[in-house]
Amino acid sequence: MCGITGIFAFNLVGKFNKIHVTNATMVLEKRGPDFQDIYIDEWIGLGHRRLSVIDTSAAANQPMWDDTKRYCIIFNGEIFNYRELRQELEKKGVTFFSNSDTEVLLKLFIYEKENCLPKLNGFFSFCIYDRQEETFFLARDRFGIKPLLYLFDDDKFIFASEMKSVLQYGIEKKLDYNSLYIYLQLNYIPAPDTIFTDVKKLLPGHYMKVGRQQMEIASYYQIPYDRENRHKAKISYTQAKEKLKQLLETSVQQRLVADVPLGAFLSGGIDSSVITALAAKHKPDLHTFSIGFRDEKFFDETRYARLVARKLKTEHTVFSLTNNDLYAHLNAILNYMDEPFADSSAIAVYILSKETRRHATVALSGDGADEMFAGYNKHAASYKVIHKGLKENLVGAFHPLWKLMPQSRNGFLANKARQLARFSEGMKLSSKDRYWQWAGYAGKDETLKMLHPDLRINMWLKDFVPRRKNILQYLGEKETITDILYTDMQLVLPNDMLMKVDLMSMANSLEVRVPFLDHEVVNFAFSLPDEYKINNRIRKRVLQDAFRDLLPRQLYNRPKKGFEVPLLKWFRGEMKSLITDDLLSEKFITHQGVFEYTEIDKLKRQLFSANPGDIHARIWGLIVFQWWWKKNMS
Repeated sequence: MCGITGIFAFNLVGKFNKIHVTNATMVLEKRGPDFQDIYIDEWIGLGHRRLSVIDTSAAANQPMWDDTKRYCIIFNGEIFNYRELRQELEKKGVTFFSNSDTEVLLKLFIYEKENCLPKLNGFFSFCIYDRQEETFFLARDRFGIKPLLYLFDDDKFIFASEMKSVLQYGIEKKLDYNSLYIYLQLNYIPAPDTIFTDVKKLLPGHYMKVGRQQMEIASYYQIPYDRENRHKAKISYTQAKEKLKQLLETSVQQRLVADVPLGAFLSGGIDSSVITALAAKHKPDLHTFSIGFRDEKFFDETRYARLVARKLKTEHTVFSLTNNDLYAHLNAILNYMDEPFADSSAIAVYILSKETRRHATVALSGDGADEMFAGYNKHAASYKVIHKGLKENLVGAFHPLWKLMPQSRNGFLANKARQLARFSEGMKLSSKDRYWQWAGYAGKDETLKMLHPDLRINMWLKDFVPRRKNILQYLGEKETITDILYTDMQLVLPNDMLMKVDLMSMANSLEVRVPFLDHEVVNFAFSLPDEYKINNRIRKRVLQDAFRDLLPRQLYNRPKKGFEVPLLKWFRGEMKSLITDDLLSEKFITHQGVFEYTEIDKLKRQLFSANPGDIHARIWGLIVFQWWWKKNMS
């Protein structure tokens, strides 16, 4: 795992920016603490930070050139089938000077150009420079596990693994208010957009070709999803369970290859437990890691993690944390984020990654299963709406009552009232509006009111409608669960879940591998009908049933818990002054000119009321943005 950055100057103005390549590389140190190198010629600059995982020798350092010195690669990621690909190339007479997957990727590209991409099983973002043709070729993995940002203008093309690296080139920071508007609803910014107008993200499953003042972007992969025949089962349920077990075990086996210590995240949920069970079959000395919350028993799952570890005989480590332990890392996390991103569970992932890195350089995780097999509460709620009956209609009819009840995530009854209010409100909406509302924390109209009147009057938000339309294009008027899952794979998975894990693990120089996102597993999951994934009694049905014999029975039929952190307590305690006197104070908001203070004041009053509901998530989104603004824009 590594950090990459580079520049292609088109003229003398762009050429001036080459002086920043070294700094742009250095700020990616946490992504690659083991080695740094750069290459610069008349028009090109390339920088690489290395986290050594496969072939830790100097022969695998980057930038890496082929034997002819025509092609140069900088690469972030892992190619898990690199040994098979190497054997194919060797049969064609290709020779190798290292044992790295990087060299295999470089020489496969030389032979097959963009046609190499469908052959790659792994996660990656990379750039290959053709010195003879003076072109860049860049690509990103199928599901967006690894990031790739870029800027293209009349003078230059810049790319990097993180925004902090892009900013080192001295670009103009033009705030994209459409992105801010979406961020205030979702708490993250969907690709291809970023918080800056001129900086974009390459979409998952896409590649780019860049020449002098020319750029071409194309897709090489989309999840195969037959919407016309989505209700038809191609194989029996029993066959589906066996096929899933076979594909997932193969995926896990491939992801155990490393020349450094490797472990697994084990939360105690089904997903990480399945991955751990399969890994333990092939790695008897597997080390597993979980975190517990001593002060938040409602969210603590370490009992279940220990049950799994005991059954599988893994070497298990629990990092038992207090609220103070979580809070102590807040500044470091906010300072590392170079674009607003407000999934609060990132705090827990950061600490889990930090502690795991003391024992391992690589960790397996269970990410991706919820989006493929319908594991979230919103999927169960969507199923109920699609198949609604008397019970659901009664819940909808009592919507005014649920709205009156105290709502909060920090207790069973208050959380249930929150869920009922959210469900009954979503029932009344169209499929697209319901998905958007359940994906976020604030509606379009209430978010618009938060923005300064000048921004609304000047029509900054004209691009929001087409952006939203594009995100929701796969949802019909009568959506199915698989329509929702397909949309999740385009929106939630790469822009929230994978972004969170990449940022927080890389902040601690830890590589995280995600076996559920092997493309063979994903392709198979989207060939299955809805009823194999969810019904009135169970979510992730085929996944749970396929692995029942490997896991403790206590893991089944219990409420799903997330990586929650005690935001509400912090906001009313340790962070109250930061909110009221600094980041969300009238003085700062007025001087900033981005928000309408009267609306921000309403949110603050709700925060400190007896009925906060989901307001802590919106306040957290504002805190993250304001912290980012002070660091980058003020």
